[in-house]
Amino acid sequence: MKRAARLNAILDLLAADGEVNVDELVERFGASAATTRRDLDSLAEQRLLTRTHGGAVAHSVAYELPIRYKSHQRSQQKESIAQAAAGLVAPGMVVGLSGGTTTTAIAAALAARDDLSVGPGITVVTNAVNIAAQLATRPDIKVVVTGGVIHSRSYELVGPFVEQLLRGVRLDIAFIGVNGMDATAGATTQDEREAAVNRMMAERARRAVVVTDSSKIGMVAFASVGGAELFPVLLTDDGAGAAALAELRAAGYEVLTA
Repeated sequence: MKRAARLNAILDLLAADGEVNVDELVERFGASAATTRRDLDSLAEQRLLTRTHGGAVAHSVAYELPIRYKSHQRSQQKESIAQAAAGLVAPGMVVGLSGGTTTTAIAAALAARDDLSVGPGITVVTNAVNIAAQLATRPDIKVVVTGGVIHSRSYELVGPFVEQLLRGVRLDIAFIGVNGMDATAGATTQDEREAAVNRMMAERARRAVVVTDSSKIGMVAFASVGGAELFPVLLTDDGAGAAALAELRAAGYEVLTA
């Protein structure tokens, strides 16, 4: 296994289990103990984990991988969600996209739709600088980027400048990525600043849609974004459990699966 793939795989394990140890990594990946320790040291230097004697633990309680390391996770499910989300967009619409790997996939799906260039095309309003850069090469898509302070972990712009711009726009539809989606707690994220921006973007939309892969169904993160009164629609993949989806529908969500 190449080093880059090995580093990503280590981060996958850390995100799932909260800790890793050298012996397990050596057995799993076949690299030497010395190489594995260098891998962990490299990730620690990037502040993606905290080294321990014999292994590593997640960097903090609110641990979340940077988007550049999460983009490959559950990519098939995110692609399915992205295609379904893009299908909800018609030419001429104003579309809001929060940051996140699922919304980044939606941006790619929108860019691939030639029919959206018909007539006035679409306008995308986003607080994610990576999404803005991704769409900047499409002259038929008008891209509006909020101001704000960039969050290095998610590439999202946060803060009062974002909210100031959003107060002045109206969206036809907004796709909001989250870290957790629970029937009782609603949509949640790891960061309260991102939650505030996501909430306002949803409030400025005629139709707000939570987009998340099934691994986050039933999960609750730190900061609340909103419930069914804000997000009438949840779009996820077909890996979500029937019981969890039934609870969400009972809580007032229209649940769409891709």
